[in-house]
Amino acid sequence: MHSGNRTPRKTLKGWMVVSLMTAAALALGGCAGAKPKVYKVGILSGLNFISGIADIFQAKMTALGYIEGENITYDVRKMDFDMAAYKAALADFVAADVDVILVYPTEAAQEAKAATAGTDIAVVFTFANTEETGLVDSITAPGGNVTGVRYPGPDLALKRFEVMMEMNPEIKNLWIPYQKGYPIVGPQMDVLRPVAQAAGVTLIEFPASDAAELQTELNARAAREEIGFDAILFLSEPLAVTPAPFEAIAKFAYEHKIPMGGAMMVSGGYSSIYGIIADATSSGEEAAIIADKILKGTNPGTIPVVSAESFFQVNYTAALALGVTIPETLLAQANEVMR
Repeated sequence: MHSGNRTPRKTLKGWMVVSLMTAAALALGGCAGAKPKVYKVGILSGLNFISGIADIFQAKMTALGYIEGENITYDVRKMDFDMAAYKAALADFVAADVDVILVYPTEAAQEAKAATAGTDIAVVFTFANTEETGLVDSITAPGGNVTGVRYPGPDLALKRFEVMMEMNPEIKNLWIPYQKGYPIVGPQMDVLRPVAQAAGVTLIEFPASDAAELQTELNARAAREEIGFDAILFLSEPLAVTPAPFEAIAKFAYEHKIPMGGAMMVSGGYSSIYGIIADATSSGEEAAIIADKILKGTNPGTIPVVSAESFFQVNYTAALALGVTIPETLLAQANEVMR
């Protein structure tokens, strides 16, 4: 009787073990065959001048293991300083419940922060100023759902001024046109004013809404006996790097042999002499590294903002056309010399 009772118990125990192993194998097999999560990323490129950042970002994401169509998809919207288009694109991203929005420049990033308020969508900005823009609580602790790569606008404004003065030490009056009401102009002018005053240079600011306003002002100056300035300095803002306004300024500069520089812009057969900007490659790749951290579970508000490296370009041909001799010391410092 005892031996007869042992067999059913062993059989039952064995069946349970086999069943558990089978279930585990099925579970593992199911995991192995399961499709990976496909992340959705919306990209808002808000300025044609720097639209290549989107491609740099995607290339770096690929290097980090995100393969388009397999574990990530992109919705890329490229536009040129168009606030209504910014809002429409962002509304689409929010409706699609993307995981991350990459956005640039500053004003587009501000719109992205507002559009994603109250959602779980992370915003990664690049080529955007953080000074007086309300994008983050602080560089080290951005807070909320926003972080990214800082455009060091005030620092670069100072460098742009210093280079202009090294090229043209006789300058006494410097004309600075910029987009009227643009949020990042103030901090740049704040650092320039005391430095210019110490150098004996008068800064002549001209905020304008478009090329027509610029043309009216330049026509009036051309009709005077003296145009009233010795050189033109471009800040980090959209007016001087949008074709129509730039061409209005450049035509005047070329006609009057007035040095112009700060942002490197080439359009309509004209070019500025030099540009100092945040490096596009650094801006795009650093943004991808941050996006990777977010997709792996890090809260964006806890990821410190980083600053992009700078990039110094000189157009030697434009300098000759505008009657400027570029010191060899500056040419040696340039990351790129265009001839």
